[in-house]
Amino acid sequence: MQKWLSIIGIGEDGLAGLSPLALSCLEKAKIIFGGERHLSMIPHDDNREKISWKSPFSTSITDIINYRGEAVCILASGDPLCYGVGATIIKDIPISEITIIPAPSAFSLACSRLGWSLTEVETLSLCGRPVSLLQSYIYPGAKLLILSEGKNTPAHVAEILINRGYGNSQITVLEKMGNINENIITDIASNWQEKNIAPLNTIGVECIADKEIVGLSRFPGLPDSAFHHDGQLTKREVRAVTLSSLAPLPGELLWDVGAGCGSISIEWMRSDRRCRAIAIEQNSTRLNYIADNAAALGTPNLQIIAGKALEVILNLPAPNAIFIGGGVTAPEILETCWDGLLSGGRIVVNVVTLEGEQRLYQWYEKVGGNFTRIAIQRAEPIGKFLGWKSMSPVTQWVGIKN
Repeated sequence: MQKWLSIIGIGEDGLAGLSPLALSCLEKAKIIFGGERHLSMIPHDDNREKISWKSPFSTSITDIINYRGEAVCILASGDPLCYGVGATIIKDIPISEITIIPAPSAFSLACSRLGWSLTEVETLSLCGRPVSLLQSYIYPGAKLLILSEGKNTPAHVAEILINRGYGNSQITVLEKMGNINENIITDIASNWQEKNIAPLNTIGVECIADKEIVGLSRFPGLPDSAFHHDGQLTKREVRAVTLSSLAPLPGELLWDVGAGCGSISIEWMRSDRRCRAIAIEQNSTRLNYIADNAAALGTPNLQIIAGKALEVILNLPAPNAIFIGGGVTAPEILETCWDGLLSGGRIVVNVVTLEGEQRLYQWYEKVGGNFTRIAIQRAEPIGKFLGWKSMSPVTQWVGIKN
């Protein structure tokens, strides 16, 4: 099928800022979709059919598909594939049927105002997303560009920075970039009181940590103190080895079976923004710990499911990796997890009891895999001196489903 759908990025300068190619696509269109702000940029005497976005957005996608073969144009902000409508639409309509003409993204415009290199900044969107996503982007010296949800977003960002010990960070709010009324507001987070902010804004942050603050790495092995827990926690050193064995890749899905406080699934998701995880836990107190830890450590999209693993996992999407940190002696748990795992996927199981080892060895005789014994000692006070205290040795089995 020929290209019938065009997605045109448009800036605050409106039609005057469009390229000849973009104007040509717009002029040929019989039906125009877009937000009310963008549709208002079209002259009032233009009698073509103009359709505003609906809620839920999936309804609008259905409407667009129903016009397949007609000349349809979508007006979108900036670069349609940068946290924009284009990234959603290409999931349902093949690119072979679409012409996409981007304008400069808000990130590109912000970099041009701030003198930042786009390749050296962290970018994220808080439009329709939990503000706690910001947590995993904060580290000393980071430069952040944030698509704001509205006029209150800068204040929420300032609050998170202050609570994390980054109150000296500089916040720059860029309003209506490209418009004749463009404006820039700058202050440090701890002083932020500005309330008269335009709904359309982008936020730049230069993260400056207080002297006593130590940044939280995205590499596996966060300090145990980074998590709220009741003792049901895979300790830091063992956690780092476990994540290495799980070997997350971008976009992969993890089942964290018997998730405890969620440390494994949270660090899995922190390893890459696109990684997904489902934490399964039946203890109500620990479910609260998982939710608190996910929000505090910047993984609010962690899916948390309450219940017994064997009753839950049969209805879950197939994972690329599974971690079992407890309950391995439960009947059929290994079999059920193995059956649910995608081909080429990994299962990692940690046990500390002889019964657990016996169960794993029986399973090893069926499917193979490999064993590792992890023995950690930490230095702790013995009177006036330091001595070594051993943690319970952990037996780890890793299996790959070929």
